[in-house]
Amino acid sequence: MTRFDADEPAERRALFAAAIDAHRERGSAFVTFEADRDAAAIADEGAAAGDEDDAERAPPWVQFGDGTLNLDCTDAELDRLKDVLGEFPAFAIDELTRPEAAEGVNVRVSALADADRVAQCVERIFRQVYDQPESFRAWVAAV
Repeated sequence: MTRFDADEPAERRALFAAAIDAHRERGSAFVTFEADRDAAAIADEGAAAGDEDDAERAPPWVQFGDGTLNLDCTDAELDRLKDVLGEFPAFAIDELTRPEAAEGVNVRVSALADADRVAQCVERIFRQVYDQPESFRAWVAAV
């Protein structure tokens, strides 16, 4: 891989697909995609202006490994995730974990699809579940 970030929808999908292919070729445990901290802050401002918890919230991230997407979300984001997955019939929630020490839920989604289809779903998760703006910058944080 030579690029590790992108800020336009088509470029992000290509980046996600290339990173998934690199992950599979390397046999790594997972690949992690992360929204740029600035884009996450802008999205949080619109969702809950002045809320200190949102100001400290880490940027949204999605991991892919072994045919599974892994992500953390709030209950409202979980509802939006279910809507997104309704448009991706090959993807299904396998496991929900609600840690006692943290708010929200960790979600594991089976994603047995080619890299391009997984990339489309990851793009939709960032845009619709995490409410990122169209021009948000995504990073490949780990491959």
